[in-house]
Formats: sequence, structure tokens, C-alpha cells
Amino acid sequence: MHKIAVLPLLFFPLIAFADCTEHLQTWASTLQPDLKFDSARAVCKVNPANPGQVLAALPFAETVDADGQGDYGLGVLVASAANGEIIARQYQRAAISSDAFRFESLSLDTARYQLAAKIRAFGVRISHEGSSRVNPFGSTALNLYVLEGSTLRPVLKALEVISSSGEWDGMCAGDFSRSERTLSIADKGQHGFASLTIDQKIIGTQNLRKGEDCQRIKGKPASARFTLDYDGSQYNVPKELSPL
Repeated sequence: MHKIAVLPLLFFPLIAFADCTEHLQTWASTLQPDLKFDSARAVCKVNPANPGQVLAALPFAETVDADGQGDYGLGVLVASAANGEIIARQYQRAAISSDAFRFESLSLDTARYQLAAKIRAFGVRISHEGSSRVNPFGSTALNLYVLEGSTLRPVLKALEVISSSGEWDGMCAGDFSRSERTLSIADKGQHGFASLTIDQKIIGTQNLRKGEDCQRIKGKPASARFTLDYDGSQYNVPKELSPL
């Protein structure tokens, strides 16, 4: 009897994960009924820290033209995995710009961002890509959110965690750079929240034509470390760690 009773609970997160996309349109109508919902780039998943919850990020076209350029609003929510009922939500106007560097995708980051004993954040990653073949560009920025009762609060906005750029002849020769930043939770903190340690690694690459071959030469990685302290309401991101 005990085994039969437990099985539905074991399968519950899988069922909720499979069904969460069915709630996207309903959530969108609740968040912003008068805006065009970009369902193709909306994402949702079960919260691994609490399988009874589903996390979702929904983009809305606010001032977007026929070419996809303009501003998008970003709705982020926590909902019940059982029935899709919204527990908490947050909406940021003009959160995403799409121009020559086009808005590419959203993803949910559920790494262990344990900011306090009973507070674990989750993230939304916003990715952009450039449209030039010979001057490639890519960027991914991270927002972090915490659930406090029925309130969903952003505590980190637009920390660039991945960036890549380059210039080449379209055949082989060129120079490229890629920067990656990883977050970890510091032992110390301020105002009840742990500080964030940001480890940065930048790698430059040069492509050279040698006869019929294209040779890739990797440069020596350049490393740096930054600390972001909580100021009582958020972690302020310095300009050098923000997207262009």
C-alpha cells in the first residue's frame, strides 16, 4: 500500500514538466492581456528546489516592428505545478531590446543560488546575437529573482555571463574573443544576503591561413574576480559586467 501511494508523488514532477507549456497562454493573458505574447521564446520548467512549483519566463512585444526590432517586456512567474495557478509574478517593461543585436532566446537558470538560509534565487538568461557574418557577436545576460511569500522580486539585473565577438574575412583569417563569467555564493554577505563572487575568464583566438589549412591559435586565458554585495534591495552590476 505504501508503494502505491508513493508512486504518483515520484512521477508528479515529470508530469508537471510535460504539461507546463499548456499554461503559457493562460499566464500570458493574465500578465499582459493587451500585448502580443511571444510564445515561441517563452520557457517554463519545474523548480528543482521545490517540485510543487513551476517557473516561467514570458516575453511580450511592446514596441516591436515587423522586422522584430524594438522593446520586449519580460514577465516572470512562479506557479503551482498541480494546477498552474500563479503564486507570484513580476513584470519588467522594456526589459529586452532587439535591434542589430537581435533578441535570440530565454532560458531558466536553476543553479543553487542560495542567497540566505531559506532564500534560494532562480535566474532568467536573456541571449542576443548579432546579424553580421564577418563580425559575429553574442551575449547572454542573467537576472536573478527571489520568491518572498506572494512577491517575486528581482535582486540582480543584466549581469553579462557570456559574450563573444570577432572579426574575420569570412573564409579563415580573423580574431575572436569569448568571455565567460561564473557565479558562486560567498561565505560573507551584507543585509542578510550572501555576496556573489564572479569569476571571469576571457580567451582570445586567432585564425590564420596556412596553405590549404585554417589554423586556430588560442591565446592565454585572462582571469579576473569580482564581488557583488547586496545593498538591501539588489546586487548592483557595474558597467564593465553589463551587456553593451
